[in-house]
Order: sequence, then structure tokens, then C-alpha cells
Amino acid sequence: MKLYEYQNAPNPRRVKIFAAEKGVELELVHCDMAQRAHKTDEFLIKNPSGKIPVLELEDGRCISESVAICKYLELIHPEPNLFGSDEFEIAYIESRNRHIEFELWTQIGTSWVNGPIVGALGLVDQIADAKTASDKNVNTYYKRLDSEFSKSQFVAGDRYSVADITLLTAIDFASSMVDLKPDETLSNLARWHAEISSRPSSKN
Repeated sequence: MKLYEYQNAPNPRRVKIFAAEKGVELELVHCDMAQRAHKTDEFLIKNPSGKIPVLELEDGRCISESVAICKYLELIHPEPNLFGSDEFEIAYIESRNRHIEFELWTQIGTSWVNGPIVGALGLVDQIADAKTASDKNVNTYYKRLDSEFSKSQFVAGDRYSVADITLLTAIDFASSMVDLKPDETLSNLARWHAEISSRPSSKN
């Protein structure tokens, strides 16, 4: 299987970490976003949305969206399961993963789009007030996470799951590319981050 990705892009990283936890080897195909390779006619056949990652199967069929790709990998390699093992756990992990996507990732995305790196590309009309608000929302969410990790070892309870992968990639991208690193006083969040970052899969 081929994974179309771009170095340091957070969503392909989610898939690479997930695959590493499963012991699944993927052939990585560099998609040069800086050269707009993800917007070419050839690539749009693989994913009409023009985004990465894309997983291309041996027969040429393609799956886009990082969580959808991870769910496919979970189905073909059920263990170790990262989406849950029973009805409640599957639903709970899904809910926690969506919290991070909708309440944290969206805000990081707003800060990214209205930040200096994207600004230098001149692709969008930036809104300074939007970045001010989203920066604040991200830091508020970090504080919420710090409180949650005072009672829970992982995002969705007492074991590692896809929700931890989603959060790790969010925080690492925000810290390195958006200048939104969690405050050092958030010790519970820092404990979680150090523990998850030490997993071999997280080196992807």
C-alpha cells in the first residue's frame, strides 16, 4: 500500500503513527505540497478534495482522510485495536477523538491559516482578529486537557488509542508551526506528552 504524504504535515503523520503501532509497513510517496502536487489533475483522481494523506491500495483504489485510512488499517489488522474493543469503548474513543478534532484542531487550523507562514504564501486574506480568538481558544483547551490528565492517563481512559495520536499530532504541529506550545506549567499535559512522545511510533 502507498501513502501519499508530505514531511511534517500532521494528518499524514497520524496515519504513519497508527500504522507503526499496528506494525503495518506503508510505501511512502512524497507529494510536494509546496509545488501544488496535491492539486494536479493526476492527484485529484485519487482524491477530488486535493488533500493528503491518501492511501492507495494494491489494486489502485484510494482512500482519503486520515481517520478513514486508520479505520481501514484497523479492519485489516484488528490488533492491537486502537479504536476500541467493545461497544462502549468504541463509542467513547470516537467521542474523545472528535472533541480534539472539532474543539482543538479547528482552532489550530484557524491560527495556522491566519499566521505568518501561510501569510507569506499570499494564498488567503488573513483575519488578525480570528487568529487572536483561536490562539486563546487553543490555550484554553490546553488547560482543559491538563485538568483531564490529572484524572486519566490517556485521552480516552486507561489505554492508548487513536485519540492520543490525534492529540499528539495536533500539539506537535501547533508547537512547531503555529507558535502555540502548551504552557510549561501544565504539568499533567506535559506528563502525557512526554509519555506518548517516547513511544517508538511517535518518531514518525
